[in-house]
Amino acid sequence: MNTYGYIRVSSKDQNEKRQLVAMAHIPRRNLFVDKQSGKDFNRDKYKQLVGKLKSGDLLYIKSIDRLGRNYEEVQNQWRILTKEKGVDIVVLDMDLLDTRCKKNLLGTFIADLVLQFLAYIAQNERENIRSRQTEGIAAAKKRGVQFGRPPIQPPDNFGELVKKWEKGEIALPEILKELNISESTFYRRLREYRLKVHPMSRTNFK
Repeated sequence: MNTYGYIRVSSKDQNEKRQLVAMAHIPRRNLFVDKQSGKDFNRDKYKQLVGKLKSGDLLYIKSIDRLGRNYEEVQNQWRILTKEKGVDIVVLDMDLLDTRCKKNLLGTFIADLVLQFLAYIAQNERENIRSRQTEGIAAAKKRGVQFGRPPIQPPDNFGELVKKWEKGEIALPEILKELNISESTFYRRLREYRLKVHPMSRTNFK
């Protein structure tokens, strides 16, 4: 029998130290760490781990949402690991989810109920987080907060080039080459420039 641990953090910026400490008793070579979202199971280290697991092996995870946050997928992965692979699972944050204990009908029934409940809670929390983020972004936009990349400002000599172009002193291809922009970008910046210079004007320029 081999003992393994699976660790997942949602992004490369998050620290897996807390989960590593909880699994200090597991050989480092048997720890598999993924740094990406749990929304699906297309994870390299998880796939490697499943490929190594054999009947009778023991797998530790810190909490049920380390397997994923989708209710159906968590249930499916639990079934694959425990039923098809014959692996025991220990969820460190929930004593009832230890498949080594009470392998009678009642014990299995209780563990299944707890699993379903926790998987549902994990998915529900994920949906609540997404909803709060959407509401927060909407509220921020109402306050005038700008999202995404800041607009690229035209070069300092843009106005001077425009004046020369309007007087026929310089051709458009020369301006495009000097500014290293496309024709559509030039006209877009031209409209922005003229609206900035003449804010009362709403004329379409091209």
